[in-house]
Amino acid sequence: MKRRWWKQSTTLLVIREAEQPVKQVKIPKLLIVSVPIAAVMSLSAFVVHLQWKSAEHIQELEGQIAKQALVLDVTVKNKEQAVSKLQQEIIRLSKETENVKQRVSKISHWERQLEQFVQGNKNQSKDAPTRSLSRISTLPISRLNSKQQGGELQALTNEQLLKLSQQSRFDIEEVNKLITEMERSLPTSIKQAKRKQAVIQGTPSLWPTQSQQLTSGFGYRKDPITGQASFHAGVDIAGDIGDPIYAAAEGTITTAESHYARGNYIIISHVNGLETWYMHLNSIQVRVGDQVAKGDKIGELGNTGRSTGPHLHFQVMQQGEATNPSPYIGSSASFPASHKPHKKIDA
Repeated sequence: MKRRWWKQSTTLLVIREAEQPVKQVKIPKLLIVSVPIAAVMSLSAFVVHLQWKSAEHIQELEGQIAKQALVLDVTVKNKEQAVSKLQQEIIRLSKETENVKQRVSKISHWERQLEQFVQGNKNQSKDAPTRSLSRISTLPISRLNSKQQGGELQALTNEQLLKLSQQSRFDIEEVNKLITEMERSLPTSIKQAKRKQAVIQGTPSLWPTQSQQLTSGFGYRKDPITGQASFHAGVDIAGDIGDPIYAAAEGTITTAESHYARGNYIIISHVNGLETWYMHLNSIQVRVGDQVAKGDKIGELGNTGRSTGPHLHFQVMQQGEATNPSPYIGSSASFPASHKPHKKIDA
């Protein structure tokens, strides 16, 4: 009976060195067949495993790509929103820059007026340099309702937005330079203005009575009592007893007393060595050391001391010397705003 093939064997002759005999090795046919099959099956299993791993990895990569695409889409939308906000912010910044420039221009104008006041110039020279900002709008932009706007749609390009941003930055730098310059100059101008104002307030310029009737001027005259030639160191202003007497300028009361010739009298010390004297008063309403403002009531008109009738002897002293009051208070009267002129007295 013939044996089955898997039970048969194959003889392999192993030829070794010449002196050694040939060796026979019997290998079952089943082993010869099964080894290649096992190798093929193992390789197939390995390939299948690789394909499964690859598919799993591809699926994982596809998931990551999907997530990244979603994130990218959100990022693009966020960037679009950010760009839109940036565009709006650039436009807002440009408008705000224009508003700031207009305000700074006004401040600069006020500063020039302040400098003119300090220097005493009513009109600025045409050649005098002026600080101004370029492209200052002369028409203020009203904050109207958004429904009250219109016009053709002309979207700004990126180049226009970039140019607008650069121009706004340049304008802001220009404003900062101007503000820096004003910060340096304004304190000095303000100090000078305060000194100027103090000089103005402290310089006699206000008519001291309600009456405008002069009965005697400054200089040489015939004495009203003795009839002899004499020097009159002030001006006499006629009025009624009890009429208010006003300080001709801001200052400090240095004298408030009675004198046999001056009667009840007051001396006020002002700036630059100036003094004003008020004589023959009916009453004194200030004390030594009081600070008075221009136009303050300091007493009442009277007829005390060496006097022939109710009047005020008003006198201006400069560095201890009597000077004509007319250059200070003028030939026509000026009065505090709250008081009306007294009716003129007939000569």
